[in-house]
Formats: sequence, C-alpha cells, structure tokens
Amino acid sequence: MQKENPPDSDGLEAVPDGDEIVREDEKSKLVGNVFSSVASSYDVMNDLMSAGLHRLWKDRLISKLNPFPGMKHLDVAGGTGDVAFRVVERIKSVSHRATQGTLTDMEEDTHIYVCDINPNMLDVGKKRATEKGYNEEQCLSWVQGDAEALSFEDGSMDGYTIAFGIRNVTHIEKALSEAYRVLKKGGRFLCLELSHVDVPVFKDIYDIYSFSVIPAVGELVAGDRQSYQYLVESIRRFPKQEKFAQMIQEAGFEAVEYENLVGGVVAIHSGVKL
Repeated sequence: MQKENPPDSDGLEAVPDGDEIVREDEKSKLVGNVFSSVASSYDVMNDLMSAGLHRLWKDRLISKLNPFPGMKHLDVAGGTGDVAFRVVERIKSVSHRATQGTLTDMEEDTHIYVCDINPNMLDVGKKRATEKGYNEEQCLSWVQGDAEALSFEDGSMDGYTIAFGIRNVTHIEKALSEAYRVLKKGGRFLCLELSHVDVPVFKDIYDIYSFSVIPAVGELVAGDRQSYQYLVESIRRFPKQEKFAQMIQEAGFEAVEYENLVGGVVAIHSGVKL
C-alpha cells in the first residue's frame, strides 16, 4: 500500500508527479501543460508507443462496455474522441442490424458526452468529429470539465469510461466518487489504464523501453521529451491492479474486476453501480 504524502507547511497535501513530489494545487496545472504540449500529436504518439495496440485495447474496452441505442454515456479524459467515436459506431452497428438501417427513436436519444479538462485536446476531438462527418448536436457533446468535479447530474449516465486518464488526476478517489455519482443504478464504470507488469523478464524489457525509447520518440516526433518522460513516470506512481480494484470498491461499485492485457502493460478495470 502506498504511504500517505505529508502535507506542506500551509496544509496543502504534496502529491507524487513522475519522480517528483509536487503540491496538489500545482499538479492540475502541470498535467494541463503536458497535454497542451502533446495534444496535436497525441494519437500519432499512441500508435508509435504501443505499435498500434492501443486501438485493440480501446476496442476491447468498448466490447466490455457493450453500448446500446438510447444510451447516455460519459467518456472522461477523452478529448481526442478516440473512445467516443467507437461508442457511437458500435451503437450505430447494433441499431442498424436490428432495424435494417432505419433510424430509431432509441438511436435518436443516444448521447455521448466527451469530457476533458484540456481545451486543446477537445479541439483535436472536435476537428476529428468534423472530418468524420459527425453532427455534434445529434449524438456528441464536448464538455470542458474536471474528472474530480463533474458538471453532470446525479444518476444521469448509463455508462462511464476513462482511458489513459485517471492516473493524471490529482485525487483518484474523488474521480471515482464522481463516476459513481453520475451513473444510474445499473450503470457501468470502465477504466483502461497503463498498469504494472509482473512477469520478471518482460518487466525488465518493458522498463527499458518505457524509460529509454518512449521519451526519445516523444522528442523526435512531438519535439517534447519532458512530457513523455512525465507520462512514463506517472505509470509507475499509479496503484497496482489489486489496489486500484480496492479503490473502485471503496467508491461504492460492485462486481469489481480487472483484465490484464499484454501481461499487465494495460488493465481494464470495471464495476457496476447497484
């Protein structure tokens, strides 16, 4: 179990950020600067860093979510739209198979909300939505907001996803509490996050790749080594799979489980609000 960080002299808790300890009132600004820097190259870097596997991981996330027509869904920290677009496409596929391509009232009621604290990431997502021909007013809304203080009403969502975002919030417990609050009874929480490899030899190889290759690629492609150094280090600070599952349970979720992918390089955690 991780030790609590001592409060600063002014009473503000110090939180880990990469290999450094920073004041909690500074972390959101620091993370904001990181993602403002990498927004335009974020998806390209995801392809390079994961050899394209992040696409399969997100497909698996959506498969476990099992979206349905008429769904109200919230994707947090998903500014580029990568997860939201998959939700929309899955719902369209399900609806059109059932109705031979006729637009149903249930499909018209479908609404996917993309929430991200960083406006630059949202701008990337909106641009991508336009390129894909999505009508924002029909099924997609883009909301700038904080995972720890969501603007959505209690019990308003059928589903909640967060992919590669929860390790960057200042207080994971607050983000989980907010996820629980906005979900309806029976609503599902799903989190896709880079996690911890336990296979000894594979872990050593993965560590070398993470700390040596990824920052170098970030410098070459995005012109920003420091931001990708932070992203790698933040993974090591994130709770291990069992600990994070416990935190999800403590937030009130039932039927909590997780699935390791690629030996624990990433994990999908899930829970249900009953």
